[in-house]
Amino acid sequence: MADRYKYRYIIAVTVSLASVLELLDTSIVNVAIPHMMGNLGATLDEIAWVSTGYIVANVIILPITGWLSAYFGRRRYFAGSIAIFIVSSFFCGNAHSLAALVFWRIIQGLGGGALLSTSQAILYEEFPREEYGTAMAIFGVGVMVGPTLGPTLGGYITDAFGWPWIFYIN
Repeated sequence: MADRYKYRYIIAVTVSLASVLELLDTSIVNVAIPHMMGNLGATLDEIAWVSTGYIVANVIILPITGWLSAYFGRRRYFAGSIAIFIVSSFFCGNAHSLAALVFWRIIQGLGGGALLSTSQAILYEEFPREEYGTAMAIFGVGVMVGPTLGPTLGGYITDAFGWPWIFYIN
């Protein structure tokens, strides 16, 4: 039984970091919207789809995350979601049109939407019952860091390097 829980804190930090990336990406983009508008020649109504597409994709994938993680296996599904999230982040940064950016943000939202709930399920499986509080505290710190740092980090990165770099940090 001790071997089963040997690496639980490494797992907790890992899944928390993945959740931080997803939450950071949700809030970091909002600061770069004016720069994207200028660079892509989009109106406010058009550029809003960058955030809207991501959020809608999150909402679409969330209800079926439990089934998908049971079908593919929780760890495989989690790793696949991270891969989709990171690859689509790269393509978001390389997008040279609004349509391409919105498309890749939707794909990114599909990958990112699974990270929070799957992270919690993994922690639930990896920690013994008496340590759930500790596991959720580690996870909770990560969940609070992303949205807190997102706007500040997004503003700095956008001003210093340009808006595509907010996607490359993933």
